[in-house]
Amino acid sequence: MHVGSPQTLFPSLPVLILAGCGEEVSVASTPTEDRITISELNMEMMPIPSGTFVMGSPVDELGREFNEGPQTTVTITKPFWLCKTEVTQGQWQAVMGNTPSDFKGDDLPVEMMSWNDAAAFCEKFNEMKRDTLTAGYHYTLPTEAQWEYACRAGTTTRFSYGNDTEYSQLGSYAWNKANSSSKTHPVAEKLPNGLGLYDMHGNVWEWCLDWYGDYQGGSITDPQGPQSGPDRVYRGGCWRDSARLCRSANRNWNWPDLTYFGLGFRVALSPIPSE
Repeated sequence: MHVGSPQTLFPSLPVLILAGCGEEVSVASTPTEDRITISELNMEMMPIPSGTFVMGSPVDELGREFNEGPQTTVTITKPFWLCKTEVTQGQWQAVMGNTPSDFKGDDLPVEMMSWNDAAAFCEKFNEMKRDTLTAGYHYTLPTEAQWEYACRAGTTTRFSYGNDTEYSQLGSYAWNKANSSSKTHPVAEKLPNGLGLYDMHGNVWEWCLDWYGDYQGGSITDPQGPQSGPDRVYRGGCWRDSARLCRSANRNWNWPDLTYFGLGFRVALSPIPSE
């Protein structure tokens, strides 16, 4: 397993100015589209507006990995929704009827998840909700671009809340090696990002839809990643990782049937891609 100054990228939305470590961070507030509540699963989907952002990290970012560049300007042309939390064991049990996780607890993120497992959950979830799905949308894993766009929530800093070069604030937002006591924790115990999403940094890694591939630079619209490959992408860092692996731009990848007690996912309600 392969284990600049901030600016607002959602200009049409009001912003919340947060102060920390002597810097101001502009973070987009939750857009006006309705959030979606799936009461039978106690699941809430947060609306993510369309827009443009810079994906990846600058060459001088502290903790940067080789595969985080060249930075690429990405346009997301349609809004989507993203689960407010990582999928929990209780939600997995309600849809799939089993409990595969190493750590046990209904409010803990489901882990020991392969990419194939996460895709199977989304497929079954679509079957369950087919009569109420928004036209032209389906439940799926977020693309890598959607994931980073939502994680950043309008920021260009190392984390969704600021650069935090000393990692003095990370513990307020993320379960990681420094504070997890070597285990996962119930979702949504830490602070959310500017779009109301919890645990985008830490707790468990989150599978993305894409096959893993190199960034190409330049500008791109609604990227889906390579058409094929040996490895799928996952993002966000986990409870046993160092702080730098929890950065917004950090990438990881492995074969789709890998299971691991630090690896889970969250669900997106995304536009069905055109052929």
